Amino acid sequence: MPLVAGVDSSTQSCKVVVRDAETGALVRQGRAPHPDGTEVDPSAWWSALQTAIDAAGGLADVAAVSVGGQQHGMVCLDESGEVIRPALLWNDTRSAGAAAELIQEAGEGQAGRRFWADAVGSVPVASFTVTKLRWLARNEPENAARVAAVCLPHDWLTWRLAGAPGLDALRTDRSDASGTGYWSPATEKYRLDLLEQALGRVVRVPTVLGPTEAAGHLAPAALGGSGVGSEATLLGPGAGDNAAAGFGVGAGPGDVVVSIGTSGTVFSVADAPAADPSGIVAGFADVTGRFLPLVCTLNAARVLDAAAGMLRVSLDELADLALSAPPGADGLVMVPYLEGERTPNRPDATGAVHGLTLRTSTPAHLARAAVEGMLCALADGLDALAAQGATVRRVILVGGGARSAAVRRIAAQVFGCPVVVPPPGEYVADGAARQAAWLALGTGEPPSWTPSGTEEYAAEPVPGIRERYALAREHHLDRLSQG
Repeated sequence: MPLVAGVDSSTQSCKVVVRDAETGALVRQGRAPHPDGTEVDPSAWWSALQTAIDAAGGLADVAAVSVGGQQHGMVCLDESGEVIRPALLWNDTRSAGAAAELIQEAGEGQAGRRFWADAVGSVPVASFTVTKLRWLARNEPENAARVAAVCLPHDWLTWRLAGAPGLDALRTDRSDASGTGYWSPATEKYRLDLLEQALGRVVRVPTVLGPTEAAGHLAPAALGGSGVGSEATLLGPGAGDNAAAGFGVGAGPGDVVVSIGTSGTVFSVADAPAADPSGIVAGFADVTGRFLPLVCTLNAARVLDAAAGMLRVSLDELADLALSAPPGADGLVMVPYLEGERTPNRPDATGAVHGLTLRTSTPAHLARAAVEGMLCALADGLDALAAQGATVRRVILVGGGARSAAVRRIAAQVFGCPVVVPPPGEYVADGAARQAAWLALGTGEPPSWTPSGTEEYAAEPVPGIRERYALAREHHLDRLSQG
């Protein structure tokens, strides 16, 4: 019974799961928090990983370990492998101007967007690594001049687990490389010309591994020699968090995964790369050799947190309030752009409430509007995937926000298709563990892990919810455009 470990180094915390490689049965787990903020010293991730590994009982009996991590984060290293400055995370929007600049440099209007979509499958937004490199070059030229290599959070953690053996040993995978803005899922090659355009010169980047290629071996000294197995322990290629989550829940053709975490994501597994010049759909890759067209929103579970805070109730109480109000909240609509927004690309946007009347001025109506608004923003992503050719047979709902009874029940009304909710779990870490098992077992196909306790909700579309939301959204965006 070989054991494998999966890591989820997310925005908020680090989770480690240890599972049976053949059955996927959970053996033990641990976690540790990450600091808040949109820029973080990577040493905090390393400390949290060590703490989480210790809490999970160590890795002494583990055959392979793989790291899933938040996408896009810019980790810059100097020639000696030292971190130059705190990493800019995916949710740091200061590079919005750099994104617009890079698009414009490629051509006026639609031409520039088409160039980027064809080149790397995605149009730059503030989240992407390439825009953060341009921001660095423009705003911190002394730090930019020191950069010898640039990598992503999961790349850096894997490299540290291998003992930080030199910059040429940096490794990544297709799913995370596809979110940089300078690697093409269609050609499976780096576009170093775009990296140079952003930073001003070419620097080292991690080697991109295939689904079952090892990134090296775990170095016992990396974690102080405590609770660590021999150097025979394999390191998996790793994954971006969304690709790992999709792999963790076993998403297949016709499935669309909606993940409600700090950000909201809507993605499906596809056999062909996407290239959407509108920029709504990002043409990422998955962990199996296929592709992962994805739509991302900046505002997801924190919309529920904010609404609960305003009403001074718990999240469970918020769900009860939302379910006590009628579908559509009697016309009360929340546009949930509380932290700017990525889809649509409005990094400076704010949220709004529309349709407030004496009748709708109740906690229940506001709770319902918050849940529906968050889900409507994600449903816009569902429409965008369908427009790119995705088949939507059912939605698999995961993430912290899926633990809300209101979200689970209202999702089938907003999405208008069957909704499947796996039991609460650490699906990014589980996907990383499944990847590690694929590597450890040496099988042609990944092991089949089926979560038990899944809930299913039949489609029950409610007319008017999305239509009212669309009107409120466009009215709000028009007002923002007018200043």
